[in-house]
Amino acid sequence: MPGTVRKSKAEIATIDCCLVTIKIGVDEFGFDTSNKVGVEPEIETQDAVKLVIKGVLRAQKKKQSTITGHIITLTDNVFNPDLVLAIQGGAIVYDLVTPTKIIGYDAPLSGVKVELQPFDLNCYSAQYDSAGKIVNYEQITYPNGSGDPIAFSSEDGAFRAPEYSIYSAPAQGQSPYTIRYVNILPVLTTV
Repeated sequence: MPGTVRKSKAEIATIDCCLVTIKIGVDEFGFDTSNKVGVEPEIETQDAVKLVIKGVLRAQKKKQSTITGHIITLTDNVFNPDLVLAIQGGAIVYDLVTPTKIIGYDAPLSGVKVELQPFDLNCYSAQYDSAGKIVNYEQITYPNGSGDPIAFSSEDGAFRAPEYSIYSAPAQGQSPYTIRYVNILPVLTTV
């Protein structure tokens, strides 16, 4: 006769890339145009050590893997200057007559080291129930983000979808990521 097995406390089905935010200090910027977030863990591995005497395994120390952070590839469907500033620095160029109108972006100077403040990357996905209704949102936060310089490609008949490489590394005693469930998404406002 089979024994009893406890059922998992939750079965959480998530879908979509609903919102991505970056938090730099007290400022937070949201991007609802991102459509894909790819995440790969960075792992340092210590090989196993085995004591084999005359073909017989006598003892072994198993391999150990330690997560040191994540490599995140964020695909966006538009150019977001605030996101590019956080990832690679540079400057947004504003119109002199209408100071809120963006008229350009200048990348950081070539050959100059740019010191950027690390940021937390928040990725939100929707959680649905069996009736097809959103019941809440999953928020995954990756701490201490930094990025690689970006490049742009263009193609006839296709909108540009920039990809941003972001590296997240936890501080000593910090989780490499956290998951929280929230009832609503942050509200995007224009300043």
